[in-house]
Amino acid sequence: MDKSLYIGMSGAKQNMLAQRAHANNLANVNTTGFKKDFTQARSMPVFGEHFPTRAYAMTERPGTDLSPGALMQTGRDLDVAVQQDGWMAVQNNLGEEVFTRSGSLQVDTNGLLRLASGEPVLGNGGPVALPPYERLLIGADGTVSIVPIGGQANELVQVDRIKLVNPPAEALQKGEDGFIRRSPDQAIDEPEPVDVNLRLNSGFLESSNVNAVEEMIANLQLSRQFEMQVKVMQTAEQNSEATARLLQNL
Repeated sequence: MDKSLYIGMSGAKQNMLAQRAHANNLANVNTTGFKKDFTQARSMPVFGEHFPTRAYAMTERPGTDLSPGALMQTGRDLDVAVQQDGWMAVQNNLGEEVFTRSGSLQVDTNGLLRLASGEPVLGNGGPVALPPYERLLIGADGTVSIVPIGGQANELVQVDRIKLVNPPAEALQKGEDGFIRRSPDQAIDEPEPVDVNLRLNSGFLESSNVNAVEEMIANLQLSRQFEMQVKVMQTAEQNSEATARLLQNL
């Protein structure tokens, strides 16, 4: 009886964790460039100084769906979307190089090109810094050009180039901050090399690759599974009480 109780208890707990992952996917259905997480459950033996007669359920995040989302036209000069299976390199709060496909950019008061969430966008030699300008243009190859203050409309000056990278998909993982990075076992000692073949669509944003209907159905299924696990625990408790009464009557 304690076997079924343990399975029901661990199963209910892991159902809740899986629901949290799908709820996070659903909450980010409108987040630009968001990549949904997969969930998976499996049976694991309980190790220790006893016979291997106990098992528990474990839900883990086996990976992230890196497939691209749909392109949304905005017409804004500072909105960009990566055309192929590549990434833009940005700098997170810890100073690490991480990757994203969220291309909603802005320029702060110091002239730094940043994501809408505030992380600096990396260029050829570090964060992209812009002098005062009248207009900013981002080319298909990531080139950042400006029309200087007082300059003619066709007087473009190249300032920097957004760093576009394309590491192997199997080497990538998503961190808790939502950014993509190399997994520890696939890390390299030098910065990620630039892929000159990647291109940007200016005036577009990439939507999330989350399917809201699929995530809602998955949450409903997990809710039903949770109810089933609770019933298993209730049945185990009832069987335990019935066994105790039988033993009392002996």
